[in-house]
Amino acid sequence: MDVSIGSLLNVVVWLCVIGGIAWLLWWLVGFVGLPEPFNKIARGIIAVVCVIILINVLLGFAGQTPFIRLR
Repeated sequence: MDVSIGSLLNVVVWLCVIGGIAWLLWWLVGFVGLPEPFNKIARGIIAVVCVIILINVLLGFAGQTPFIRLR
C-alpha cells in the first residue's frame, strides 16, 4: 500500500473540515437549548453522521472502496 503525501494531506484536511463542522453543530445544539429528549436525539444524529463520514474517509484512504461516494 503506497501512501502519498498528497493523499495524506487530503485526509487531514477532510478530517479537520468534518471535525470543525461537527464541533459547530454540537455547539449550536447546545446554544439553542433544545429540550432534553430532542437535545439527545440531535446530538446522537450528529455523532452517527460524523462517524459514518469518518469511516468512509478512512476506508478511502486505506485503499478500500468507500461505501458512500462523495464525488
